[in-house]
Amino acid sequence: MDKDKNAEHFLKLIRQSRRGKFKIYIGMSPGVGKTYRMLQEARALLRNGVDVKIGYIETHNRAETHALLEGLPVIPRRQLFYKGKELDELDVNAVISLHPEVVIIDELAHTNIEGSRNEKRWQDVLQILNEGINVISAVNIQHLESLQEEIKNITGIAISERVPDSVLQQADEVVNIDLTADELVTRLKEGKIYTPDKVAVSLKNFFQPEKILQLRELALKEVANQVERKIETELPRSIHLRNERFMACISSNHEVAKKVIRKTARLAAYYRSKWFLLYVQTPGEEMDKIGLASQRHLINNFKLATELGAEVIRIKHAKIGKGIIEIAEKREITTICIGKPHLNLFQVILSTSVFNQILKKLSSNDIDLVIFS
Repeated sequence: MDKDKNAEHFLKLIRQSRRGKFKIYIGMSPGVGKTYRMLQEARALLRNGVDVKIGYIETHNRAETHALLEGLPVIPRRQLFYKGKELDELDVNAVISLHPEVVIIDELAHTNIEGSRNEKRWQDVLQILNEGINVISAVNIQHLESLQEEIKNITGIAISERVPDSVLQQADEVVNIDLTADELVTRLKEGKIYTPDKVAVSLKNFFQPEKILQLRELALKEVANQVERKIETELPRSIHLRNERFMACISSNHEVAKKVIRKTARLAAYYRSKWFLLYVQTPGEEMDKIGLASQRHLINNFKLATELGAEVIRIKHAKIGKGIIEIAEKREITTICIGKPHLNLFQVILSTSVFNQILKKLSSNDIDLVIFS
């Protein structure tokens, strides 16, 4: 058994070394210059004799961006018919077949047309990386999965195209393309982001200075976190004081659960640590006792947690508190994360002495408790 594990570990190291390098340009909003910067880098690589090709670039009809495409080798897009229209997508097979040293692939959060090889472009990118091809890509901060609550609060918009945090964490390099709010608004007014007919509406909605500032802060924090995580992995293991392990505890209340999942994922990502999602099913939450909508939301939340890197644990227990403690001890959890106690989860135990017993138990095991607002 030990020999099998050793061989498996060595095989994993071999595969990792063969994997392509991954660079992501991240920005606070459309128009900051991510695509422009990628094309500048592609031209610099080409001048230095690197086999670089354009897999997919979206210029959004911006003249200065389009001009940079001149002379760069472009891999033709794959043509698809969808709902009576001819559309195009990144040709993953062509990229893998041509096997350039570096490929530029824009719009990481894009959802592929039905019938494509993968559902999402980030899945295309991971597949290309696994073939040993280096990828440079770009994404806006509002597409990051764990930030969806904050993004909706800032912009008032629910983002449908999202990228799991784990994709960003796999990047070898994350570069923030930063502009001040004034610079971004100036670019918008000069017609460098959208066509003139869209400028007035954009200024009233997404491109308000206070919104830009908040999005800018999120982007800067995310890149700073990525740098800290990289430093953490390169430091000797002996200096780490504690190996953090987070566990999010949810009920069938899907709105609260989503917030707890995303915030726990952010914490785990910051500490670059393993995390778990725990659902304790009480007799009152048997599948035949909760509605179909709640069941569906529960399954979707399990899926969301999995996409964000969690190991999902489902147990049946008459007492939620005891069930949580048992799993926390078994999995050596260092931090338990829950939602506001006035909602379903912990509603009963908070009103009894059981909660005090749980706190004592957590304290004796050196387990922290985080209650998210």
